[in-house]
Amino acid sequence: MERIVVDPKVMIGKPVIRGTRIPVDAIIKRLAEGMCVKEILEEFPNLTEEGIKAALEYAARIVSGEEIIPLVEK
Repeated sequence: MERIVVDPKVMIGKPVIRGTRIPVDAIIKRLAEGMCVKEILEEFPNLTEEGIKAALEYAARIVSGEEIIPLVEK
């Protein structure tokens, strides 16, 4: 997780790729919309494939740490 930085002075504390102002959620959103890695790299020339992989790993870690509490119908 060395490639992901959370700094209140950068993008209001959103997780970003180190050395950029590219938020993790921007990368995840583009992948979800169907953009391929090549297209994302063209949109963000200072991003690397390793940065995209780090964003996915970060998102996976966040989601895996969520606690799911099922709602009980009455």
